[in-house]
Amino acid sequence: MSVSHHNGGAKFQTSAVITAIGAYVPQRILTNADLEQMVDTNDEWIVQRTGIRERRIAAEGEFTSDLCFAAVRNMMQRYEVTVEDADYILVATATPDTFFPQMAARVQAEFGIRAAGAADIAAACAGYVTALQMAGGLIASGAFRKILVIGAETLSKITDYTDRTTCILFGDGAGAALVEAGAEGSSPSWLSAFAATDGSEGHQLYRSSLADRIGGHPIDPSGKLVQNGRAVYRWAISKVPDSINSFLETSGVTPAEVDWFAPHNPNMRILEVVSEKTGIPLQRTVTTLAHTGNTSAASIPIALSEAVLDGRLRAGHLVLLHGFGGGLTQSGLLLRWAI
Repeated sequence: MSVSHHNGGAKFQTSAVITAIGAYVPQRILTNADLEQMVDTNDEWIVQRTGIRERRIAAEGEFTSDLCFAAVRNMMQRYEVTVEDADYILVATATPDTFFPQMAARVQAEFGIRAAGAADIAAACAGYVTALQMAGGLIASGAFRKILVIGAETLSKITDYTDRTTCILFGDGAGAALVEAGAEGSSPSWLSAFAATDGSEGHQLYRSSLADRIGGHPIDPSGKLVQNGRAVYRWAISKVPDSINSFLETSGVTPAEVDWFAPHNPNMRILEVVSEKTGIPLQRTVTTLAHTGNTSAASIPIALSEAVLDGRLRAGHLVLLHGFGGGLTQSGLLLRWAI
């Protein structure tokens, strides 16, 4: 029997707000034509099933920490902000250079941040939204005022490029945001949050480490990313729309009131079904899938950063973030955008 934990829409009593955002993707581009030379596939098949035309790939000596640094620098340049006085750093990633020191500690050292808590969040594709939820909670506690939240992945380093079903999907990138306590008396930007997990299905999408099984299910010990695409697809198109609809209802928001939907970007077939079942049109869905591929914890901040740059996402917009994937875990957050 499947057992899951479900949190239907916790309210934030806080004025936490995103004050800056940035992103970075590596220079190397891996096109569908390139993949045709590597595995039995073709551009038409990939585009029809995923919507992906190319993805960015980290250089041989370029790692998740490097992508974190570049995304933070992009954010600092765009908004002329400083991070030296941040008092907490959260990095969402499934592909850390090292499990310890954590990537957040590497960021602390790189930018000379004087005194900060530092933790990595391992929640796969739901990681970035989970990190934002935690940042809002830390600020709501009153103990912290300025938190650096990063989502970063080098999925190419754990992708099996002989597996035609997975190697077409994944790319590398990073996004960063500053989350700060708002002015006293200001309207909260963090409106409500959602979380759900079905760990009994965790063996459908994993990267192995020390163990050779998940529960009673044997797993591949190679350390590469392994996905049962059909099972994950069925889960995503059934559970994710239901969760989003329930979350919006609990939050007292209709799909028509959502200005922008920023979901994790797994593939366009899933996003099309989610759009159809939630009533949030694809025209109001921010995605960079076509040119970045699936970047797991980095997909949402990269898409938000791009939407701000091209002028779509503006202060006052109501934004629904929803990460979903490995775990199998979902994390949702409703925000009033402020920059």
